[in-house]
Amino acid sequence: MMAKNSFRTALTALLLAFTPVAIAAPPEPIEVRAEKLKAGGHIWQPELATEGPVEIVIGLAEQRAYVFRGGALIGAASVSSGVKGRESPIGRFQILEKKRFHRSNRYSNAPMPWMQRLNWYGIALHAGEVTGRPASHGCFRLPATFAQKLFGVTELGGFVFVTEDRIATAEAALKLARLNANAPYGPARTFESAPGRRKPAEAALPTP
Repeated sequence: MMAKNSFRTALTALLLAFTPVAIAAPPEPIEVRAEKLKAGGHIWQPELATEGPVEIVIGLAEQRAYVFRGGALIGAASVSSGVKGRESPIGRFQILEKKRFHRSNRYSNAPMPWMQRLNWYGIALHAGEVTGRPASHGCFRLPATFAQKLFGVTELGGFVFVTEDRIATAEAALKLARLNANAPYGPARTFESAPGRRKPAEAALPTP
């Protein structure tokens, strides 16, 4: 009996030695996953960069927002911008006001959780229904969890860049932000209108 058990033990060990071991594939970089985001989805990895200014780039063509800190991508999300006739403005903006909960002064007291104002004409980043296509009155709707986390890392005066040009990759989004990082406040160089394109928003700062 002992000999049989020893044989079985040896056979089991031999089989295990030649059994292929499944090796888990390394997770895809955040830049790759950002390109694959589905409507309503988001990615958030603030540990990838813990210092530096936070910048947000929104591509209307992709209905996607990229968040950089210190030049490194730390988050991305599907967004819903303004519908036809109420298009979201394009250009270079600064965060002018932040409120954990705000109600629209223009649209039936509509709730705007985690609101970050971009101009004084009703345009802001905030949590809301995200369909992956234009669906708002001009604001940029963000997935609720993402909106809350983004609210926690931004500061007043932080820059937000909005463009109609295609920026399908995080690298392209960062290049756009870098090109405009030192531009005067207002319409930025990469937002100059081509034939058929809208002009950038002229003013986002409060009037005296």
